Amino acid sequence: MSAPTIKEMTELCHAIAKSKGFWDKPRNTGEALMLVVTELAEAMEAHRKQDDANFKEELADTFIRLFDLCGGMGIDIEAEILKKCDKNKLRPYKHGKIC
Repeated sequence: MSAPTIKEMTELCHAIAKSKGFWDKPRNTGEALMLVVTELAEAMEAHRKQDDANFKEELADTFIRLFDLCGGMGIDIEAEILKKCDKNKLRPYKHGKIC
C-alpha cells in the first residue's frame, strides 16, 4: 500500500475534526492559525527539553491543524505546495540575501 497523498491527509485530518464537532459552526480563521502557532510553540518547548517523542508529536499536531484548516476552507494545499516549489526553484541562492 502506498503512502497517502497530502490531499488524502488533508481530507483525513478534516474529516476527523468534523466528526469531533470542530466544524459544527464556522471557524475563526485567525484563531485556527494561532492554534497552529501554539503547536509550533509546543514543539519548540519539547525541543528545548530534548523530548524527541513529544517534539515529533507536536510537529504532527501542527500538520494536522494545517491540513484540517485547508480541508475546511477548500484549499488544495497539495497543489499550492507544488506551485510554490516551482516558484522557489526560480529564486536565487538564499533568495539573494547575504547571510
